[in-house]
Amino acid sequence: MRNELLVNLVDSVLGAGKKTAGGNQSYNCPFCHHHKPKLEVNFTENKKGINPWACWVCGSRGKSVNSLFKKIKVSADKFTELYKLVKNFKDYKVEVDTKKLTLPKEYKSILNNPDIIAKRAYNYLKNRNITKLDILKYNLGYCEYGRYKNMIIIPSYNGEGELNYFTSRSFDKNAYIKYRNPDYSRDIIPFELFINWNVPITLCEGPFDAMAIKRNAIPLLGKNIQQSLLKKLIQSKVQKIYMALDTDALKQSLKHCEYLINQGKEVYLVELEGKDPSEIGFNNFFQLIQNLSPLDEYKLMEKKLSLI
Repeated sequence: MRNELLVNLVDSVLGAGKKTAGGNQSYNCPFCHHHKPKLEVNFTENKKGINPWACWVCGSRGKSVNSLFKKIKVSADKFTELYKLVKNFKDYKVEVDTKKLTLPKEYKSILNNPDIIAKRAYNYLKNRNITKLDILKYNLGYCEYGRYKNMIIIPSYNGEGELNYFTSRSFDKNAYIKYRNPDYSRDIIPFELFINWNVPITLCEGPFDAMAIKRNAIPLLGKNIQQSLLKKLIQSKVQKIYMALDTDALKQSLKHCEYLINQGKEVYLVELEGKDPSEIGFNNFFQLIQNLSPLDEYKLMEKKLSLI
């Protein structure tokens, strides 16, 4: 017998699935992003109350919904819902992190701060074309001590203005560790507070890239699109999406583009020629996207072949 409540929970994470002839539920795979629903979950409960899943394209698989949720790093509230639905709690060993994310206790404001370390942090941002207005808008700060010593703190807030993540970047010229992030789920929508879901959106890699683009840009905090953001992009009214990842991420960019095109979105590939948006600046980036035409199947295949 299928656990329909569990089906609904997985649907809320992966998007609405389709029932297969064998009674499983098929979804678009969050790991390989194949354009067809190739990840199947068996919702027919066995004696242990676990539900195996597998993708028939990339081979990702597991023995339970718990393992699926862990692999895609869902939020704590989804684990809480899962905990209530499974039959055998011991088999799942669900560990829900209920800690609320906060900025480092050493966090300090950069602006109007006479401290010499604050001035070093400000000069670093200034050299990256980050303005005082950007510092205020994104609530940028720094730490003088602790785990994030001599690092810029870049908070991210959800649509309600609540902190959902932060990243950090060293402003020491010869820092051994340039980046350091909190041990917290990255399945969030970075900079969601500033996003208008009714107009074109640009996807880029880092937060400084998003600040340089200025207009409705979301940093992926890497090269992959997390599930929460992917789901929001698909369900939103956004029609035009600009993919502006770094040049070395062309393979991932094309995979994301193909998936979004198959979801009915109009996608533009922004080729940055060895630089990132924060290096080329707003004016040059804006000029670059003005003459772009949307990707179609032919152009997509042409780009794929160029990687061979």
